[in-house]
Amino acid sequence: METDINSAFAHRKYFFRKKFFKIFGGAFHVYDEAGNVVFYSEKKAFKLKEDFRIYSDESQSRELLTIKTPQIFDISATYNVRDATTGEPVGSIKREGLKSFLKDEWTFLSNGGHEMGKMSEESMGGALLSRFIKLIPQNYVITANNRTIAKIEQEFNPFILKYILTIDDNSNVDRRLLIAAGILLAGIEGRQR
Repeated sequence: METDINSAFAHRKYFFRKKFFKIFGGAFHVYDEAGNVVFYSEKKAFKLKEDFRIYSDESQSRELLTIKTPQIFDISATYNVRDATTGEPVGSIKREGLKSFLKDEWTFLSNGGHEMGKMSEESMGGALLSRFIKLIPQNYVITANNRTIAKIEQEFNPFILKYILTIDDNSNVDRRLLIAAGILLAGIEGRQR
């Protein structure tokens, strides 16, 4: 239920920043517009299956979301998102593997497996250039019902991966899935850079 969702998911803009000194796995801070940490995520190291945990802060005392895939290695993996506070499944995000070679594309799925929206790189030219010139920022657009509901823009920084997620106030995709998409981009796409 909407009233049970943590208030950290109510912001319009989020800033994702990969932790620079993390030898194994991956760690990401997520900030609100005021610069406050609203989420901290760690990808478990040495796991055959992707496993991300999203906490309220770096102390990891309060888990808010989990993102897991049942597949060991799959270019078309489906990532299941669960609200760790309520225990309810939120939905899934599926990477469109073959399409993603040229231009990254992801599909947002409801708990029943119905498509709710898509996330894809904003331009084919930018997508192709970013494959060969690693300093070219990747930008993503999230659409649902033939309209843009959110954008994820990578800030230019050759050393630290940073994304900005801006959500339309009238988004019909659960914000927890949109936050999970930002974590996946930072954890999976960032690993390829």
